[in-house]
Formats: sequence, C-alpha cells, structure tokens
Amino acid sequence: METLSILKSVRRNKIGALLLVLQIAISLAVMSNCLSIIQDNLAQMRRPTGVDEANVFLVSNQWLNKPADLGPRIQADLDVIRSVPGIMDAEATNSYPLHGGGSSGGLSLKPDQKVTTRTAEYYVDEHGLAAYGLKLAAGRWFTAGEIGEVGVHESENPASVIVTAALAHKLYPSGNALGQVVYWTPAASSRIVGIVERAQAPWAAWTQARAEYSAFLPYHYIDNWVMYVVRSRPGQMGRAIPAVEERLFKLTRQRVVATETFAEARNSAYFDPRSTGVLLGVLCAVLLVVTIFGIVGLTMYWVGQRRRYIGMRRALGACRIDILNYFHTENLLIAGCGALLGILLGLGGNLWLTSHLELGRMSVAYICVGAVIIMAISQASVFFPAMRAASIAPTEAIRAL
Repeated sequence: METLSILKSVRRNKIGALLLVLQIAISLAVMSNCLSIIQDNLAQMRRPTGVDEANVFLVSNQWLNKPADLGPRIQADLDVIRSVPGIMDAEATNSYPLHGGGSSGGLSLKPDQKVTTRTAEYYVDEHGLAAYGLKLAAGRWFTAGEIGEVGVHESENPASVIVTAALAHKLYPSGNALGQVVYWTPAASSRIVGIVERAQAPWAAWTQARAEYSAFLPYHYIDNWVMYVVRSRPGQMGRAIPAVEERLFKLTRQRVVATETFAEARNSAYFDPRSTGVLLGVLCAVLLVVTIFGIVGLTMYWVGQRRRYIGMRRALGACRIDILNYFHTENLLIAGCGALLGILLGLGGNLWLTSHLELGRMSVAYICVGAVIIMAISQASVFFPAMRAASIAPTEAIRAL
C-alpha cells in the first residue's frame, strides 16, 4: 500500500523524478568508466620493467659538430664509465624500457606469413644483460663475436636474437621458442638464442598484453646521439653519477650530457596517465557532489510540496520513522531505476571505449558495486530533508494551508 502511494506521488512529480533518474544514471555511467580508467592507469604504472630500477641510471650523450669517429668515441666512453668505482657495467643503446622512443619491427613464424606480432627492438652488446640487470630465463646472452654495428637509419637483421618470455609465448604458445627461427622479412631471419624474464617496451602507452613484447639485437649502436644505460652497485648511484659525468667531460667537453635515474625516467614516462587519473578523479568528485545536491534539493522541494500530506499522516498517528521510511523508500525506487539505467549506459560506454581506445573491459560486478555505492549515497543524501519532513508538527502543517 505504501509503495502504491509513493508511485502515485512520483507520477505527479514525474519531471523531477525523471531528471533525478537521469542524473544518477549518467553519474554512475561516467564515474564507473572514469574509475575503471584510473584503475587501468594504476595497474599500468605498477608494471615492472625487468630492469634493476633501483641501481640503473641513464646518460644521454650528444657530440657537437658530429665527429666522424663515433665508434671509437662510444667505446672510449664505455671504457671510462665501466672504470668508475661503484659501476657494475654500462651499455650503449638506442633506447631503454619506458624511454618513449625507439625502434620496432614485425616478426612472423614463416617467410610467407603475415606479421604475427610487433616488438620493440633494443640494440645491445655482450654487456647488455649486466647493464640492464635483466634475468635470463632460458638460453644464453650474446657473445662478443656476434656483435655487429648499426646506425640510426640502418636496418639490419641479425643471425641471433633474444626475446622476452611474453614475446616468446606470443610466438610459440606451446613453450618451445628457444632455438626457433623467426622472420623479420621473407628474406631475413633470426634464431632465438635466449629468453629473458621480462623487459618492458619503450612506450608506456602499449597495452598490458603487448607491454613486454621486446627483442634484443646484437649490435653496437653508432650515432651522434647515444644513450648509455649504466648500472651501479647497490647504494653507489649517488656517488657514481657525478663521477661518470666528470670522466666523460675529461675525455672531451665537445658534448652535451644529461643524466637521470631510472626512477625519474619512470616518473616522466607515466606523467600522462597520472595526470589523466587526477583529472578523472576530480571529475568523479564533482559529479558525486552535484548528484548529492540534486537529491537533497529535489527532496526538500518535495517536502515543501507535501507539508499538508505529511501533517495529515502525523495527525492520523504516523510516527517520525514512518515519514522517514516514506522518503527513503521513494528515493530507493528512483535511485534504483537510475542505477539500472546507469549500469546499461556504463557498460555500453565501456564497450565503445575498449573498441576505440584499447582500454580494458570493465566487469559487470565492478559497475554493480558502483551502483550499490551510489544508491547508498542517495539514501544518505535524503536523510537530512527526510528528517526535516518527519519533524513537521501536524498542527503546523495543517494551519499553514
């Protein structure tokens, strides 16, 4: 009987009720997708790179006037860096995990097959395993005799390659990748001689599924701009960085050198996801506040409209708890309709986002929990105006009309 009375009351105020339903639905749909994106960004920022992050720092080096003897200069730099006390090893490369730029290539399993997957390409020599602090899961690392030379605009396909475990599983799900031949082009192939546990790609925006598709190619990287990946002994980085800079400038000051720790590089790489998360969090907070004020304002308006009805119920013996139950039940019906519509809108919006922006799928349970939370907030929001309604004295309400 109480529910029928509430439904008749809602029909008399259908515009306000419809607006509240839409407000709750839109708020739930937007907030659930925003929180899902924030959750994906947090998971993305927590991804391990495979590098010994606590002890690795990066030295960006660019020579002035573009000297012709780049190969000997790079080798001299590496010899000096490796001689610094507290340094375990160093490597000259084209890129590193989370760098933001680098090379990529397509791999296939047969010469005449379409590209199976794309992978990041890191140019390394026999020092790469120790310089990055990678962990070898199977096979071996490159030997000095396998290392060639490659420039910034050159494309080479080596006889051997080392891949990450994720890329090996993508190419050979059965787990027999070691020793297999993969093809860069129909005429160029490489044999997998080693598998490392993980090494993240240079691009932080790569999805979770492709984040660790990386391959190591046995090359000395020769270019006017080169990146030195340097690994120090635990606790020695603070003293090693200025010592490395000093020794490089002793060789020649005709260069531009910039250093940063891997932690700083990680922080820079995830600036966009972190900023996006903050903005989306602020948007969720604003939407929640607007929804709460909308519920409170509309309920107070309805209380003002129904003073006579409330007074008559109080005069007929209704207790304060009955009035509270009335408004809470009414709000529950409206918020429930809004939550159901919000779940449909939220899931539909998430499908669009996943198909256009490569975002992760949001589970139904996730948005349903969000619906329960927003309904609980709606119930809490209606408490104050419902208490005001319950405190109306019967004589006051009837005398005012």
